[in-house]
Amino acid sequence: MSLAHANRRISPDEFLEGELMSEIRHEYVAGNVYAISGGTLNHQRIAGNFFHILRSQLAGKTCFPTGSDFKLRVPLGGGDEAFYYPDGMIICVPVTGSALFTDSPSVILEVLSPTTRRIDEVQKLRDYITIPLLETYILAETDSPLLIVHRRDGVGFRREMISGLDAVLELPEVEVSMPLAELYRAVD
Repeated sequence: MSLAHANRRISPDEFLEGELMSEIRHEYVAGNVYAISGGTLNHQRIAGNFFHILRSQLAGKTCFPTGSDFKLRVPLGGGDEAFYYPDGMIICVPVTGSALFTDSPSVILEVLSPTTRRIDEVQKLRDYITIPLLETYILAETDSPLLIVHRRDGVGFRREMISGLDAVLELPEVEVSMPLAELYRAVD
């Protein structure tokens, strides 16, 4: 009986209620819940640097950054949806302070790790590019200053790579320039 309960699909409302009480974070995909673990120190440094750079560059503007504790809701079609915890987002639409999630980021960052790489590169890419207001999805490597950037263009998303500590990630949709030397500060 407990095995059947463990495999029972839950509703989005049940998931959100459970997350408020849980000591660990979970992601939700079409009724299924998956525990997520923390990352390496390099992972945390990249995500923290992303937030820090954005906080100062977006100060006083409409857009604002979030860290990895704020959820993203993505409609999956057929009435299903997913809730993810991206490593970082830039949101440019009004969101109340009591909100538990957004469904309208302009930019999403995921820091790659061996255990999440396939999900970030395939499943989340497929899901994220369906978000109408998303302009840029960034995948950051942890072992070298390398970004895989998916940018919206007229017909879909195009993929580009930005690498090296002297490179700069330009995010014109939010008027931000992010030197990779700053994004990868203190990352070994």
